[in-house]
Amino acid sequence: MPQKKPNVIIFGIDSLRRDHMSAYGYSRLTTPHLDKVASEGVLFEQHFSPSIPTTPAYASMLTGMDVFGTDVVALRHEGPMGDHVQTLADVLGKNGYNTTCVGFTGNPSSRGFQTYLDYESWVPDETGRTPKAQNLNDVTIPELERLAASEEPFFLFLRHMDPHSPYLPPVPYERMFYGSDEKAPDNRSMEPVYNFKPFADFLKSWIPEGVTDQEYVTAQYDGAIAYMDACIQNLFAKLEALGIEEETLVVITSDHGETLYEHDCYFDHHGLYDCTLVVPLVIKFPGRVPAGKRVSDVSLISDIMPTVLELLNIQSESGFDGRSLTPQMAGKETKRISEFYITECTWMRKHGWRTPEWKLICALEPDFHFKPEVELYNLIQDPEENVNLADQEPEVVALLQKRMNDHIARREQQVDRINPIYTNLNWHGKGKTFTSSQEAYESLHIGSVVGARSLQAKDQGNALLNERAAQAEEKVKEGSK
Repeated sequence: MPQKKPNVIIFGIDSLRRDHMSAYGYSRLTTPHLDKVASEGVLFEQHFSPSIPTTPAYASMLTGMDVFGTDVVALRHEGPMGDHVQTLADVLGKNGYNTTCVGFTGNPSSRGFQTYLDYESWVPDETGRTPKAQNLNDVTIPELERLAASEEPFFLFLRHMDPHSPYLPPVPYERMFYGSDEKAPDNRSMEPVYNFKPFADFLKSWIPEGVTDQEYVTAQYDGAIAYMDACIQNLFAKLEALGIEEETLVVITSDHGETLYEHDCYFDHHGLYDCTLVVPLVIKFPGRVPAGKRVSDVSLISDIMPTVLELLNIQSESGFDGRSLTPQMAGKETKRISEFYITECTWMRKHGWRTPEWKLICALEPDFHFKPEVELYNLIQDPEENVNLADQEPEVVALLQKRMNDHIARREQQVDRINPIYTNLNWHGKGKTFTSSQEAYESLHIGSVVGARSLQAKDQGNALLNERAAQAEEKVKEGSK
């Protein structure tokens, strides 16, 4: 009887920045259980998601292609993902795998799974808190049992949402990393947050009333990660109990990072700064990849699918823009990535070029933060990207622009399509191109948790759920008084 093929689980954790994980050296012990998984596998220290936000990032993760290959660059991608690409679910399904996606229904990038399961990942419960990871476990563990009982191998994709706003971890995680007075009257750090008109209503809909300290909100983000980490351990315990831990390839990663209180992009994931581009990557596959190894070379989100297929010894007719990371995991010398193209089409339409030393960001439309059209940062001297050197270093700007434009021209020729960052002109759904930052500022608005959730999926018709969400938002406010 032929041996059963290995299983695959990908933890595609939304909005998880690697520098807030203790496995990556964060001062707070946010991920003790994931740290253990990392110690049993390979951790990639310089992993990036170059094209944000959710839709293009997951498209790249699940196809092995960049934005030129997928033709997906915007959060609100219009229409399905093109038939010219195969997803990892497509390929594994054709190779006899049962495929299940949890928490990512209705998005173009989640195409190809046989089974889709949803869970509540936005709306608070009766306590005013959102136990997202436990809600995921409630639907995932029975599905894991079903998949494990089959004679066929499985591919399980899990989209955890705990690090994605609203950050509302349950007790005791909401105060695990905060011991001060979040409503201190002399603290004014939340004033710019509440005064940012496009996001003010959304942030006020879930941040407890009266909070004045931005550090409290950041602590909620960290608490949500720690809560998720504890719940994820339940899944690994179930793998062990089912006796399939040794024959399951596990990938832990994220679609993009998160801005907290940096760059005026409060508690969201827009802006091409490194806090949104840096993501974790951990690969565990007992007996097939080393345990406790750390890889310092740069890797990209498009590398995940070719790596998974090579580890499974599965051939695909797809041409990948990413590359398999198995040589790096084996300690072999490979050609290193030193620079790459970056894009965002969330609340702003921008692109740029990142090297080990420099970050260039160019706006294609005026943004709602009134930032300059061109930004340049020295990542060695200014790793937090606070000092724009575009005016002082015009030669560097010109050099990086040429490198970026040469790359764009080369990729456009290879795929025989125009760069999607140039063609997605209705990226915000407003049917116009912004001509000023003031116009963008007045036009873009998230009103509530319900409004934010509706941007994530095509299916927006669940009136009952939206009514429940509105009621739950009121409970958040009641519980915080």
